Amino acid sequence: MKMKFIMFALLALLTASPATAQDKILTISTTTSTQSSGLLDLLLPEFKKDSGITVKVIAKGTGAAIRDGMDGNVDLIFVHAKARELEFVAKGFGTKRYAVMHNDFLIAGPQADPAAIAGQTEAAKALAKIAASQATFISRGDDSGTHTKEQYLWQASGVKLIKESQSIIKKGKEKKISFQRPANSNAWYMSIGQGMGKATTFADEKQAYLLIDRGTFIKYKYGKTPALDLVALCQGGKDLANPYGVIPVSPAKHPHVKFDLAVQFADWITGQKGQQLINGYRLVGKQLFYGDAS
Repeated sequence: MKMKFIMFALLALLTASPATAQDKILTISTTTSTQSSGLLDLLLPEFKKDSGITVKVIAKGTGAAIRDGMDGNVDLIFVHAKARELEFVAKGFGTKRYAVMHNDFLIAGPQADPAAIAGQTEAAKALAKIAASQATFISRGDDSGTHTKEQYLWQASGVKLIKESQSIIKKGKEKKISFQRPANSNAWYMSIGQGMGKATTFADEKQAYLLIDRGTFIKYKYGKTPALDLVALCQGGKDLANPYGVIPVSPAKHPHVKFDLAVQFADWITGQKGQQLINGYRLVGKQLFYGDAS
């Protein structure tokens, strides 16, 4: 009888273990810049060490990451388009936006600088000069956080804009997006529907201007061989701020999400250890992100 009880207990333990392990997997959808910068490679092992939680990462543009949260495909989103994040919460898809960190965007371009924007700090004015000179400009055109910021800056530039839509392919699936672009710009404005890495490489090949987050710029300018030929021309203005936030997906909308794990991650990354790791992260000796949770 005793032996049967022991066998039953062992069987129950073996049966329960996979489920427990599965329960400890948190799925997040995040922007490509947090992954390609190498930051997650630093943060996630430390989070697992402290919590026992394994994080499964899906990296894509911010727009697609937000849609993942709206559809309940993930437990948490980690993105950088604050207005869209607050809308996500206001519509009940997320429970709370946690401010995590920031860096900034800049406008990079060829050393020849045909639009003469070098030293400019106001990005909207720089874009107006690029449009006036009809110098080649590369847009990600992929509904990402960077693309959202670019759209905002064009709207602030005073340049006449027109609405346009195009189909892009993401992970083998066709997706239609709508955006605004400068009027009469077919000869110089190129919307390519690609991520930051490919957009950066393409702009370098074309010796064109583009909006780029500083983390990616540092990686391509100082951390790759051959180095990016483009230079930082417009930077430092308030309109180039790039804040990142995490938002647990609402269990009221999607009861199946692992809300408790998502909150643990949000509390950890905005806590003392998470913020220290973010502030201490360097790429080729340069700080990429600055913690916002104090």
